[in-house]
Amino acid sequence: MRGTRAQTNTGRKEGMNLNKQQKQKKETTIDSYYSPNGTEGERSANDKPEIPANWIQAVEELKTQLREAEDNWEKNLKIKISHLETEALELKQENSVLKAKITQLENEAKEMKDEAKEMKDKIKRMKDNLQRNSDQKEKDDQKAKDEIQSLRTRVKQLESSDLTRQQDTIRQNKKNEKIEENVKHLIHKTDDLENRSRRDNLRIIGLPEDHDKRKSLDIILEEIIQENCPEILEQEGKVEIERIHRSPPVFNPQLTTPRNVIAKFKNNQIKEQVLQAAKKKPFRYHGNMVRITQDLSASTLKDRKAWNMIFRKARELGLQPRIKYP
Repeated sequence: MRGTRAQTNTGRKEGMNLNKQQKQKKETTIDSYYSPNGTEGERSANDKPEIPANWIQAVEELKTQLREAEDNWEKNLKIKISHLETEALELKQENSVLKAKITQLENEAKEMKDEAKEMKDKIKRMKDNLQRNSDQKEKDDQKAKDEIQSLRTRVKQLESSDLTRQQDTIRQNKKNEKIEENVKHLIHKTDDLENRSRRDNLRIIGLPEDHDKRKSLDIILEEIIQENCPEILEQEGKVEIERIHRSPPVFNPQLTTPRNVIAKFKNNQIKEQVLQAAKKKPFRYHGNMVRITQDLSASTLKDRKAWNMIFRKARELGLQPRIKYP
């Protein structure tokens, strides 16, 4: 686990360094094509600078390193999830074994109770025989005493065994509590990893399905940004999208609301700028209201949903509650 965590941290640091280097390369390339007065296209064809070959090679190396870092990160994430699933399966198997042991102990206790009852019946018959056979009273009395002593010894053994079982049950309960704590911790770590994997994603809510038939989703997203916050495009240029798709991927005609759109940005800073702009004012696209939020895991969304009523009451009191990401 420590090795996997170290690889994940190394991949994350390499990804951040690559983003910084890529941004610096992009700014240098853009600045080289502008005149000193800040206007584009005033230089002649002879004055246009040529891109050095080592720059192109560096860019290709950066892309290769970025892909390798991303592959390593995804591989480590799959390994962690596999380990968590294996541990969860082992815990289930241990619980099944413990249940079987408890059932076995209960059956043994029931058998001991039946034996004790039989012993009592036997003592009663012995007393009746003593009354009918007075001439063998002394012999029968001694025999009865011996049997009573044996029964007392057996009862003590049963009491000692019962105490041992109680102690085992207490230890097992403590072990089960520790197992439950470990499972909760693993679930929390899994949710945290999933949320971190979605940190570059935005969720677009309310975008009608019919727009997909005329244009691709990446073009629609760029048009939404152009329509609602054009200053981001003016500063950063074209918005680069790594992946964008509908969620769920299969269309359900029974649903009355359009499916959400998940977009993964290559540049986290642009993603944050779009998210902050969406918080300041409602976004529209061709007259339709669309809502843009941070993409989170299903468990985190469920936990946040539990706060809806509290937030509603707080807003009625004039407060502005917020949940810190994630």
